[in-house]
Amino acid sequence: MQHIIIGNGPAGVVAAETLRKIDPQAGITLIGDEPEPPYSRMALPYLMMGNIPEAGTYLRKGERHFAGLGITLLQDRVQGLDTAKRTVICASGQRLVYDRLLIATGSHPVTPPIPGLDLPGVHTCWTMADARSIIARAAPGARVVQVGAGFIGCIIMEALVSRGVQLTVVEMGDRMVPRMMTPVAGTMIRQWCEGRGVRVHVNTRVAAIVRAQDGDALCVQLDSGDELPADLLIVSAGVLPNVKFLEGSAVTCASGILVNAGMQTNVEGVYAAGDVAEAIDFSTGNRSLNAVQPNAVEQARIAALNMAGRPVASRGSLALNVLDTLGLISSSFGKWWGDPAGETVELVDTEAYRYLSLQFQDDVLVGATAIGLTEHIGVLRGLIEGRVKLGEWKNRLLREPMLVMDAYLACAQAAA
Repeated sequence: MQHIIIGNGPAGVVAAETLRKIDPQAGITLIGDEPEPPYSRMALPYLMMGNIPEAGTYLRKGERHFAGLGITLLQDRVQGLDTAKRTVICASGQRLVYDRLLIATGSHPVTPPIPGLDLPGVHTCWTMADARSIIARAAPGARVVQVGAGFIGCIIMEALVSRGVQLTVVEMGDRMVPRMMTPVAGTMIRQWCEGRGVRVHVNTRVAAIVRAQDGDALCVQLDSGDELPADLLIVSAGVLPNVKFLEGSAVTCASGILVNAGMQTNVEGVYAAGDVAEAIDFSTGNRSLNAVQPNAVEQARIAALNMAGRPVASRGSLALNVLDTLGLISSSFGKWWGDPAGETVELVDTEAYRYLSLQFQDDVLVGATAIGLTEHIGVLRGLIEGRVKLGEWKNRLLREPMLVMDAYLACAQAAA
């Protein structure tokens, strides 16, 4: 049996290791298109902070880890797929035949239609090469403008602040992290950042980037008419799945690759996992993209088991976000935005930066958002993921949402 995995991020690595554990004899090839060993993009901000060296971003630390498992690492770019011949077509000219194929190609940064994005000094923060370029320019006192204040943007922001730059964030939404935080929570995070010296513009777009008159600097023109001088501009405006190489293949895509509960595509023997997979959502039952590492790893494990002939089905990908923004911990789970037919309760303590929002359908907690309540993170996830019937505790939580730990323990004891 020959397994080929396209993409050597967390999903690809976990799938390869799972396959090897199940089948000691199978051929396993893991393809990546960057020169570094498999590494975590989520570790790049820690590299920029100076907390870890480049090797600290590597997903597996032993130099011979993959060789020791009999997993072949191949550096190449996949540019096509012939599913009729079960062949992967590489940019180098290689053609690799597979019995089972996993597509774990991840995603790439969105490039907004902004004039001047091709100027020197404009970067994304997605690859090791990007991180090196940012480190070179983000010296103490440097004027840095960041476009986007989503999940990834907030992680990058912390790295930039640690480097002592003068940081301005421009977000087109009405709050920070609008795709994972309620309006109250997103506004609270903005106020926290502003209190730590970060200038934040919301409801604002970058209209253009031009070369400033003073040397190598940039001038960032906003749609408000304001202009921001910058030595470095970082674009963090979201990501899109890497599916372009599948054009002309038989694999069905919407925004990402459509997969079933076993992570299989519409083509027999072809699977997908991670940021590229449009899988069943735990909360809604619809297919969606859920680009977070815990889901990517679980999808990879499920795909590998099915590739090896051990049928297993996913319960669906759960929206799960935990974010550290300059020391303020926030989280959101499940259907955090709520349901028109459900009930909700919101606790707000602006001065203490504590916030809790609970979303219910009948007597089940289906979504939650929290700030400054780290001890509740596991409880909120457990109640939502377990679809725990709260019974009388639902009404108690509507009156006193901070009793969520008591509700969890009481329901667990009753179930036992």
